[in-house]
Amino acid sequence: MTTSKFINKIICHNSMELLPQLSDNSVDVVITDPPYFLDKLDSNWEHSKVANQKNRNVVKSLPAGMKFDRKQGKELYEWYLKISNELFRILKPGGFFFSFSSPRLYHRMASAVDDAGFEIRDAFMWLYTQNQPKAMGMKHFIDKLEISSKDKEKLNIKLSGWKTPQLKSCFEPIAVAQKPTDKTYLKNMQRYQVGLLNTSVKIGDNMHPSNVMATDNINDIVDRAFLVSKPTKQEKGAYNLHNTVKPLQLCEHLIKLTAFAD
Repeated sequence: MTTSKFINKIICHNSMELLPQLSDNSVDVVITDPPYFLDKLDSNWEHSKVANQKNRNVVKSLPAGMKFDRKQGKELYEWYLKISNELFRILKPGGFFFSFSSPRLYHRMASAVDDAGFEIRDAFMWLYTQNQPKAMGMKHFIDKLEISSKDKEKLNIKLSGWKTPQLKSCFEPIAVAQKPTDKTYLKNMQRYQVGLLNTSVKIGDNMHPSNVMATDNINDIVDRAFLVSKPTKQEKGAYNLHNTVKPLQLCEHLIKLTAFAD
């Protein structure tokens, strides 16, 4: 199946079944927000199954018992390497691959993209302020200790404000990868129409594009340099049950930065 049949269409399908149907060297740019293998949300991406699991995490984003499971990262790497291999095949030489990720497992995702043959060009930072802290205090555990009430009180006072190692997350890394160009940048652009960045695309208050973007009003200096609009309730729509809705303007910015309008 040729890639042209998918132009201006939204296809809901398993990517590992659909990607093999696309032609080699036929896609200009890829933007993806895959499952990060956090909160038991793996490659199946079935939130209903996750919600019905009996074995709950004590702390969100960590396996039961608040211990890191190193298999998480390895499984993400192995799964994402398969995806990245297919994306490498269908992207045109010089085509860009933007992969949203999580701070904790970014390195695994970027390694998979790198090992698939892509060149890691940069890491974009998407800043936002609307997020909930996930760390847990120790009072609940201290109160269950078999020690005197006086010792519990002392320990609670000592550890007041001390929580599990999870600060409020206010950024999302985006791996910026590129399929190697065919010869020089200019020759590659002439042949495939991709491979360079359009720096005439502005951000914030008509500023030069950078590797930092923000979707919340933070302060005048940051907003002037990095602000793009966040998704509104109307943009999300009541029908949209996606776990991590991305702002349209943010995605449009990445597309305009790397691809021609036609």
